[in-house]
Amino acid sequence: MRIATRITWLAVTLAVSLLGASASAENWPQWRGPAGTGASSETRLPESWSDTRNIAWKTRLHGVGVSSPIVWGDRVFVTSQVGSGPSQEGPRLGQGEEASPAERSLGSGAAQGQEVRFLIEALNRANGARAWTFELAAEGTLPSVHDKHNLASASPVVDGERVYAVFGSGQVVAVNMSGRQIWTRNLAKEYAPFDINWGAASSPILHRGSLIVVCYHDSASYLLALDARTGKPLWKTDRPKGVLSYSTPVVVPGPQSDELIVNSSEGIESYDPATGGALWHFDEPSRFPIPVAMHHDGVIYLSRGYRSGPYAAIRPGGRGDISKTHVVWRVPTGAPYISSLVYYDGLLYMAGDVGVITCVDAKTGAQVWRQRLGGIYTASPAAGDGKIYLLGESGETLVLRAGRTPEVLARNRIDGRLLASPAISGGRIFLRTDDHVVAIGR
Repeated sequence: MRIATRITWLAVTLAVSLLGASASAENWPQWRGPAGTGASSETRLPESWSDTRNIAWKTRLHGVGVSSPIVWGDRVFVTSQVGSGPSQEGPRLGQGEEASPAERSLGSGAAQGQEVRFLIEALNRANGARAWTFELAAEGTLPSVHDKHNLASASPVVDGERVYAVFGSGQVVAVNMSGRQIWTRNLAKEYAPFDINWGAASSPILHRGSLIVVCYHDSASYLLALDARTGKPLWKTDRPKGVLSYSTPVVVPGPQSDELIVNSSEGIESYDPATGGALWHFDEPSRFPIPVAMHHDGVIYLSRGYRSGPYAAIRPGGRGDISKTHVVWRVPTGAPYISSLVYYDGLLYMAGDVGVITCVDAKTGAQVWRQRLGGIYTASPAAGDGKIYLLGESGETLVLRAGRTPEVLARNRIDGRLLASPAISGGRIFLRTDDHVVAIGR
């Protein structure tokens, strides 16, 4: 009887423990997480792993791509592409031996002439089993892209009722949590081609029932909000032809109302997310505006992108030109080409294109430390549990101890290229290689 009682007690304790862990798991519903910052509030996150150690599961995808996984409840969602569209060899970030595997073409393994299809795959968060796959046939004349990505580069977003995805062909789709299509649109047919140099990459975001998409391309530049339930347009804000952006928008709280922040080739722009009306701008040209802004405690932090570009801190709430009124600080050079900043415990971290990692005081912009630690970083860094995670293209993740003294906790290499930013949920880190999702942790 005592043995049976003890077994029952252990079973109940384990069940309660597992339920508690599941209940505390943080959803990661969009690129860069709940607030679009790349930071997680979870604890007990993994520090070290390899292909044979501390891997919960690894699932091969039906397609390839560089979009980031997202997590809602017991599902991990990821988009990819089947078939090879037109591509063009573009500029390379890496140099030397480390660059050779990282700089290969994403579509090199695709069968030539294969019909291009876009996929949304839903995986079980606990074990990686595939729950369902949704397929969408590519429509129209497909634009060419940089050969290190494809038309499935934008990350999806989820609200618990529907999963939304935007593809580089201009197609937008919403499916329910069981993978059934709810609505679809083709913005390239309705408005203008998605003809931006090297291919579209901006991910959609959700805000109060609106799906907001940045479509800043050569033929036409505009912001668009669609009703998340029906796909019907709510508002459209036109920009001058040729204003470009590869960046994902973000909504931040302002002193008067929420503000929609866009990193564009003309500078930083702010709009009312409810109407699309312009609020303020900070003019500063950039050829390739890729990184996304983020917000913490009343301040917007962002880098502009391109080669060793500027980064700055800006207070929301301005109107018109805010260059002399709302810029807290600005550093003219030193930011990464592609990856965004991450804020953690009063510090900003950034991973450069040539393996240089920089830590900056968020209040002043002053450099705290800078070290060359190696790696080629396209993915944006993530932070949580006192750690900074930097995903290198070669498959190595650099784990740093957060703080004012540089300290490398681990260098964790897996088989596969890491171009996508990670997701964090339920004590695990979800990495996406070209053709796999890997769950790191217990």
